[in-house]
Amino acid sequence: MRLEAIAVTVKPFTSLTTPKLTHLSVPTTINPLKLNITENPEFSWTPLKQGLLFTHSSSAKLAKNWTEYQGINNWDGLLDPLDDTLRSEILRYGQFVEAAYRSFDFDPSSPTFATFCQDKEEIARLGRRDVVIAFRGTATCLEWLENLRATLTSLPDDVANVGPRRSGAMVESGFLSLYTSGTATCLSLQNMVREEVGRVLEMYGDEPLSLTITGHSLGAALATIAAHDINSNFGNAPMVTVISFGGPRVGNQCFRCQLEKSGTKILRIVNSDDLITKVPGFVIDNNDISDKQAVNVAGLPSWVQKRVENTQLVYADVGQELRLSSKECPHLSKGSVATCHELSTYLQLVKGFVSSNCPLRATARRVLSKQYREKLASL
Repeated sequence: MRLEAIAVTVKPFTSLTTPKLTHLSVPTTINPLKLNITENPEFSWTPLKQGLLFTHSSSAKLAKNWTEYQGINNWDGLLDPLDDTLRSEILRYGQFVEAAYRSFDFDPSSPTFATFCQDKEEIARLGRRDVVIAFRGTATCLEWLENLRATLTSLPDDVANVGPRRSGAMVESGFLSLYTSGTATCLSLQNMVREEVGRVLEMYGDEPLSLTITGHSLGAALATIAAHDINSNFGNAPMVTVISFGGPRVGNQCFRCQLEKSGTKILRIVNSDDLITKVPGFVIDNNDISDKQAVNVAGLPSWVQKRVENTQLVYADVGQELRLSSKECPHLSKGSVATCHELSTYLQLVKGFVSSNCPLRATARRVLSKQYREKLASL
């Protein structure tokens, strides 16, 4: 799988329909991800409209507190109810993933897509230069086959440099294979990411910088592994944040602990009705277990737990979770299993979500309208 989109500090999009990233005339066999150092005149990023447009106050809020929106405090107080500035940022990253889907053409020999923007106004709005790497979900037969390799495998030494050797960090076999495998004519995704991150750090390492990795489905899993890889191999890495949509489970408890120790911040957007977020394997008890040695599989007796551990199918959820539900959205509640997993569904749910007590804006309007009528009736 090639890296489908990488961008540096680009402007927000106009709607949920994303323009296609333009080709760079750089052969993949020589330098597959070299960024265009001058701004691409054929590529235009315009501000968000119709409810997604940043006001002056929200722009100032983002610029001043960008580390909070990147998860420095694990998004404490921003998820329930969902902060509007964070909502806009999540939607902005979701549009990058849409661009990655649109740029994929099933031709492994075609140039990788990339774009670069030197927009001082946008850098000022964000409060820093934001480097975004976006991964699409499953598209090829090989990727579907790798998805089925659900057993855990140990991270190789060059990916697991955080903490002591043989720390026990493991990830899903298929995901790791897709991330590290390359050919004589096409670099591995791992090498592509490292090459570009190294170039970006060399160019912009002396200014405020953030690295955001985003993806949907398989892309969400690869984003998590890539973030771990970057923080493990770049001692001067900036703040690394993952924004994932509909991602499957990725690794075990030790992998989660390594992510936390490295400072990697992960926000998982999860649809409760999406089956992909419930696989692969079993989930361990996530109640403050970072420093515990025992693995407790929820609802299973101890002897069964031991058997499950030996199958290498015990996973752990990572990062913070923004939980949504298709059932709470009238026009999505009757959708199919596939609809629940679509990126467009996730973006619609994020756009309309208010809080766990009042899931959607439409619901909030009905509640407020009812309260207003009751208040008038009591006068």
